[in-house]
Amino acid sequence: MPAAGYSKAKPRRSALALGSNMGDSQTILEAAIETIAQTPGILLEARSNWYQTKAVGPPQPDYLNGCVTLQVEITAQQLLEILLGIEQQFGRVRQERWGPRTLDLDLLLYDDLIMDTPNLQIPHPRMCDRAFVLIPLAEIAPDWMEPVSGCVIKELLKQVDCSDVHLWMGN
Repeated sequence: MPAAGYSKAKPRRSALALGSNMGDSQTILEAAIETIAQTPGILLEARSNWYQTKAVGPPQPDYLNGCVTLQVEITAQQLLEILLGIEQQFGRVRQERWGPRTLDLDLLLYDDLIMDTPNLQIPHPRMCDRAFVLIPLAEIAPDWMEPVSGCVIKELLKQVDCSDVHLWMGN
C-alpha cells in the first residue's frame, strides 16, 4: 500500500546513494535503510557494503557511503519527498554546499527515466563522476544502464579515480 497521500504507481526500480560523516554514521545509515524499507510503497531490493570516502568540499571528516536498490510504487517526485523527510528525521541541516551531514540520501536512478526539474534531476547529475557512488552501486547493480550516457554502471566505474574509496571494515 502506498504511503498516505501518495498515489500508487506501477512498480519501478530505483537506486539511492546514502552517506554520513557526522555522529555515529554507521548506525545512522543502517537506521535510514530500515526507515526506507518500512515505508509503504517501497521494497528494499539490495544493499551494498559501506565504504569510507574522503570528503568532497570543505575540510571535514571522511564519509561512510553506500547504495541501495529499491522497488517502488510511487513516483520519483514522491520518493524524493520521502527521502528529504527521512534526512530531516535524522537531523540533516542544509547549511553549506558539500558540507558535513548526518545523512545524505540521493536519488540516483529511477528505472530508465531522464528527468530535469528545478528540484529533481534523474539520473543524478554527478553520479557518473563519483567513485563513492559508482563503487557501491556497481556492487549491487553492475549491469544497470545509466540512461544519459548509455553505459552500464560497471563501465562507468572504470572511468573514475577510486583511490579515495575503501571498503569499511567497521569499528
